[in-house]
Amino acid sequence: MATQQQQPEGNVNLLQAIEMVAADKGIDKDRLVKTVEEAILKAAQSAFGATRELEARFNEESGQVDLFQYMTVVDDVSDDDREIALEDAQAHGLDAELGEELGFQIFWHPADAKRAAEQDKEFGDLLNVRQARSQFGRIAAQTAKQVLIQRVRDEERDLVFNEFKDKKGELIKGVVRRFEKGNNLIVDLGRTEAILPFREQTPRETYRPGDRIVALLKDIDREARGPQIVLSRTDPKLVEKLFESEVPEIYEGIVKIVACAREPGARSKIAVTSRDADVDPVGACVGMKGSRVQAVVQELRGEKIDIVPWDRDPARFVCAAIQPAEVHKVIVNEADGRMELVVPDEKLSLAIGRKGQNVRLAWHLTGWKLDIVSETKFKQMEEDAIAQLARIDGVTDTVARNMYRMGFRALDEVAEATEEELSGIQGVGDEAPRMRQAAEVAMEQTRSERIAAARVKLEPLTEKERLLLVRGLGERSVQLLEDAGYRSIDDLLREDDERLAMKTGFGIKKTRAAKAAAEQFLANDWAAIEEARKAAKAEAVQKEAAEKKAAAESPAPVAEAPKPEGDANAS
Repeated sequence: MATQQQQPEGNVNLLQAIEMVAADKGIDKDRLVKTVEEAILKAAQSAFGATRELEARFNEESGQVDLFQYMTVVDDVSDDDREIALEDAQAHGLDAELGEELGFQIFWHPADAKRAAEQDKEFGDLLNVRQARSQFGRIAAQTAKQVLIQRVRDEERDLVFNEFKDKKGELIKGVVRRFEKGNNLIVDLGRTEAILPFREQTPRETYRPGDRIVALLKDIDREARGPQIVLSRTDPKLVEKLFESEVPEIYEGIVKIVACAREPGARSKIAVTSRDADVDPVGACVGMKGSRVQAVVQELRGEKIDIVPWDRDPARFVCAAIQPAEVHKVIVNEADGRMELVVPDEKLSLAIGRKGQNVRLAWHLTGWKLDIVSETKFKQMEEDAIAQLARIDGVTDTVARNMYRMGFRALDEVAEATEEELSGIQGVGDEAPRMRQAAEVAMEQTRSERIAAARVKLEPLTEKERLLLVRGLGERSVQLLEDAGYRSIDDLLREDDERLAMKTGFGIKKTRAAKAAAEQFLANDWAAIEEARKAAKAEAVQKEAAEKKAAAESPAPVAEAPKPEGDANAS
């Protein structure tokens, strides 16, 4: 390949800029050079024509980007931008052969104006770059500057990403710099900036520029336009990492934080255990005179922290998590992942906590759904459940109590139980198959009674009351529906069969049967219930009006004349 090329006398500003940026930002020089070459090439294709075969090559000696055009020697030219006729090449003094590729340097730098004029004089009719050269010379330097700045930004973002990508979930210290739209905080981390979104800020915490801040590195958004490091002050892991920094036993792996539940700014609960029997996990986290836990509380700006011992026994673990309330009795329902905690009447509010905070945190900490009831209410619920079970034909009070102790609370639980489960109850035995059928009959009787009561009820029925009127849905079934987020008949019918079965644990057969029964109830029973309720309301209104009319028409009582004072026999 023959190349017509001369080395220009250039300035070294571009080379110096690249070297300075590479040294200051820690960016590979070769990547910067390649970026500038690509930018100049793109600008050249725009100025000289996209069909030309061009090449941009950085000249280390001159510190400039040289531009070259390549043309193929042919007999018959079909593309003036990429081909040159053999006779034209020979006529211009070029030693060329057919199929050979000739390279021409396009002089575009202001310092190469003389060489550019000589090139136009000698090869102007072949290259045809005179007019486009002046346009390209004006934009090339600006293009190189812009692309260099953009490359620096991209490289900086890549460096930041590579530096912090392995630090997700770790503590980050910084200084608050400014507020942005939406009350987002911009935090200076030294080499870069991070963002603390408003949703990740703890309620009631306030910051001012210059304040020191410790947060959790929650995420790194590589595609974000602004700061790509996302911090959090609300994540439960923040509490865990703060304890890890304050408690050497946690850092060394002797003490382990098993679980953490948090309501940011208000209260947190952590469950801890120890691998060493001689190390008290709670005491290690509390520290001498509470120094360690107080350090964490101070960093969280007064957020209360409960430290409870983790236990393999779920019941004991839950009792520890519900502290400071004491629990007298625990009823475990493993099938539903639910526990019923019986507490003294005077401790009920303490167990629940302000706005349900204590029981809610214990729920998230243990993973068990918790129902808190007082001793008085529990006894009443127990008697109600036993009375309901006793409605089954052939079930005595003793058998009903035995069923209750085995975990049966409602008629539908008996109807859906297996024969093996029922036969294990003292007093049932071989009567298990008949017991299931009798439970279904009792459910239908109870449903009929509820419908009869609903027909004369003056107040509007609740969604739960309506669900209990559907054939096959008992107390337990409705509770499972509510726990899964289905609180009305409409919610039940609106949901996909498979999704409903999965979320409630019904199974696909019972799910389809329940939806069919709900549709049948709306089509056949509900309209009649509503008509009966309207008639009951009208009758009540008429009765009230009649009573008012009767009261208005009755004569007023005659007041007795006052007796004279003194002796009644006085003359």
